[in-house]
Amino acid sequence: MAASQPSFSDIEHESARRTTRRSEFLNIMEEIIVWDEWIELIRPHYYSDGGRGRPAKELETMLRMYLLQVWFTLSDVGCEEACIDSYAMHSFLKLKPGDEVPDATTLANFRHMMEQDRLGELLFSSLTKCLKDGGVMYKGGTIVDATFIESTYSTKNTSKKRDTEMHQAKKGKTWHHGMKLHIGVDAGTGLPHTLTTTSANIHDLDEAHRLIRDDDVVVYGDAGYRGIKNRAEVKDDEHLSAIDYRINEMRSKIKSDTDKAIENRKSSTRCKVEHVFHVIKDLFGLRKTPYRGLAKNTERLIWAVMSVSLYLLAMANRRIDGSPLFDTT
Repeated sequence: MAASQPSFSDIEHESARRTTRRSEFLNIMEEIIVWDEWIELIRPHYYSDGGRGRPAKELETMLRMYLLQVWFTLSDVGCEEACIDSYAMHSFLKLKPGDEVPDATTLANFRHMMEQDRLGELLFSSLTKCLKDGGVMYKGGTIVDATFIESTYSTKNTSKKRDTEMHQAKKGKTWHHGMKLHIGVDAGTGLPHTLTTTSANIHDLDEAHRLIRDDDVVVYGDAGYRGIKNRAEVKDDEHLSAIDYRINEMRSKIKSDTDKAIENRKSSTRCKVEHVFHVIKDLFGLRKTPYRGLAKNTERLIWAVMSVSLYLLAMANRRIDGSPLFDTT
């Protein structure tokens, strides 16, 4: 089959003096995502028209569009328009000649399918297993932490009420309203392996035991996790009670140079979890809840955390199976 003739946009893009950061990011994700595996996991849940009505959009196209929505924090309409306007995003969709960008309603229906069938959990479990089997993710140590995802106080909506699943909590002197993302990160590589979500008023300690793996022997955490060994769910569990919890002390209790050295060593390992939050909030821009309710926002966050794993892996020039991503010779 003869190659399609390049358009003026293709020629102009290829002759550009530099590659944009958006194009670089999309090229990286294009290379590292195992598209065939993800598509086959989603396919049993995808819409089948049975030969009637308008043909369904290609599953790969919808998956790519949904990922663009997650990575660039776009609404359904905003994602449709961005895919039309941006050459890099339009190219990422891999549309066939003559195909149009799926509209906002089609994207919304695909997103609802992902939320209802909780496909994010399925793919996250598959990705974590692949990372372990490929020797990319280590065993034995976990870093636990949590971050606020803010929600709006506005009542300008159909029900004229705030989101009933979002609550407020105080950290230091600052009040936060919304939800919390709790994650467990591999202490060796900094790749996330477990996550849970709660409303903002749930204490970090309440979710800590759910972030620890069965093979962990050491757990790192900030001062918010002090007292974890005294929790009933930890004391009454044979595995959890035997773990070495290396929790940072409060600054007011650090007096001697020896104490400072010990805390610095804990922090040098624990800081890896902050890289995950940095990518989610600063690169993906997911600082506020895009939807109402925990379930919808949890699905979005799962895909964001999966993408963080892949992005950090790419930055280390490794694929999921441990092989080099790019040839550096």
